[in-house]
Order: sequence, then C-alpha cells, then structure tokens
Amino acid sequence: MQSKTTDRIIMGIDPGTNIMGYGIIKVKGKDVQLITLGFFDLHNIKDHYLTLKEIHRQTTALIEKYLPDEMAIEAPFFGKNVQSMLKLGRAQGVAITAALLHDIPVTEYAPLKIKMSITGNGSASKEQVSSMLKKILGIPTEEIPIHLDATDGLAAAYCHYLQTSRPQIEKKYSSWKEYALRNPDKIK
Repeated sequence: MQSKTTDRIIMGIDPGTNIMGYGIIKVKGKDVQLITLGFFDLHNIKDHYLTLKEIHRQTTALIEKYLPDEMAIEAPFFGKNVQSMLKLGRAQGVAITAALLHDIPVTEYAPLKIKMSITGNGSASKEQVSSMLKKILGIPTEEIPIHLDATDGLAAAYCHYLQTSRPQIEKKYSSWKEYALRNPDKIK
C-alpha cells in the first residue's frame, strides 16, 4: 500500500440492517476535514430484501452527492446468531456493490483494527470512539448523531486515512541474522 498524498474524499460505512452509519472526510495533504456523518434508520422496513434495496439507494445517493474517491467499510464481526451475520453480510455487500458500480475502490477493516486506529484500544466502546473522533476532528457535541453507528462509519473512514497516509517502510531483511550476514562491515 503506498502513501496517498493527493486530495481525496473517503467515505466510511458501518453496515447494519436496522441502523447503517456513515461518515465522509476530505483529505488535503495532512489536513482532514469532516464533510458529513449520519445514519440510515431502516427499522421501519420489515422486508429484508426491501431493506437491502434502501441501503443501495441511500449509499448510491451519498456517492452521487459527495463523490468519494475511496470507501472504507467495517467488516462484520462473528457473532453467535448466524441469521444476523448473514443479514449483516448482505447489507455490507450491497453497500460495497454501490461503491463498485461507481468505480470506487473499497477497503474492509475489522472492528478491532478501526477501534485500535482511533483510540489505541481494540475493545473501545462506541462512546470512546465517538469521543476520540470529536477531539481529533473538532466536531461539536451537538453535531454527533444520536446513533453512534454514524461515528463508527466515520471511524472506518478515518482509519482508512491513517492506514493509507503513512509512508510504508520497505522491509529489507527478514531477521537480524540476515542483516548481519549481508552487512559484516557494520557489525563490530
């Protein structure tokens, strides 16, 4: 993965079949600005297939309005309820499809990776993630939606920014022993 230095817009999605959170950031050099964050409330749609249709419609509307260059999406975590996992995976797949149909590259991140990137703690709560993003991006408390799935979507976008903005260090040696063998003059 190479370091990204150009201006870009990153959309983050926290997939869900009841509440689906999203956050969109603009990156200019090393400056990151919040464009928007929010959620789709899907509780009132009783047919799962119609929920998927609405996720596609809403995600497409966001893409067409904000024109993101990249999408970051939270991977479903493995729970005990197989049916819930299947539904969540379908919701994620529909959001990914909306991005791919607009030629937007998608990167998936595990919840632990996202939480670790934002808070330094892979088991951080939604409240801790939200609080840290408020500080990092200077978001006023009144602009944080009631459903923290919105800040979870924003966290996916910010995690992607962090993961793709760091210069990648080229690994030249697999061990100290290999280094010593290749550089005997530097070992005393």
